[in-house]
Amino acid sequence: MTNAKEPRIPKIDHPLTRTLTIVAAIGAFLAFTNPFGATGSVPYWASFLYWTTLVGEGWFGATFIARTLERMVPRIGALANRIAATVLIAAVVSGTVVLFQIAIDQPVSVSYYPRLYGLVLGVSIAIAGLAWLVDRAFKDQWPGAQTHAAPAGARPVRFMERLPPKLRGAALHAVSSEDHYLRLHTSKGSDLILMRLSDAITELEGLEGAQTHRSWWVAREGVESTRRDGDKLVLILKGGAEAPVSRPNVRVLREAGWY
Repeated sequence: MTNAKEPRIPKIDHPLTRTLTIVAAIGAFLAFTNPFGATGSVPYWASFLYWTTLVGEGWFGATFIARTLERMVPRIGALANRIAATVLIAAVVSGTVVLFQIAIDQPVSVSYYPRLYGLVLGVSIAIAGLAWLVDRAFKDQWPGAQTHAAPAGARPVRFMERLPPKLRGAALHAVSSEDHYLRLHTSKGSDLILMRLSDAITELEGLEGAQTHRSWWVAREGVESTRRDGDKLVLILKGGAEAPVSRPNVRVLREAGWY
């Protein structure tokens, strides 16, 4: 394989740490600005806990809803998914506000529910927009998931059962995303199946490989050589296909002995 010196890659913080920091920052901002006068009569620390809890519920809840929708409706578009998740999580957070008001013996009147939902939806839309900007700004900024070879006597790799009949028995070189489909690159050719890459990677445990890019998983045994495209690293697969490697994965693959 071709050995090439990769550019220095700056250390990138973990995405969960970054998300928690953003949630806390939004909570601090809302506690300071006190929108709708919701927490004007309580100390700042209590206001911070209140808003941070709601923001965290909204952020992580919307993420869970979006991933659930992707599994239930694989063909749903990214924008439609984000809109649906935002609308649904606003209802959940509104319910949390209602329960909180009941807990402090200041219940919200039923007639105020529509207005409450509208206010929560407005904040949810703003936060969803921020989440989209964060996703755009930090995409491909951390190493992808890795899968590991199965120990002796382990069960067959679950994903291999999904190979179409014409590819059964083939060696799997890589899996790449194409819209709502995955292209399977194998020793017998390629074909498409309907599935999300993140779900496929979960089922690929048992085959040594790595998510080299947000849209690619590559089997280590499927790599034949590497080449440079400017400052980018590309894996040349058996069969001729080329898989891109995002910058955070360059050092990870080199240190693992991939090239």
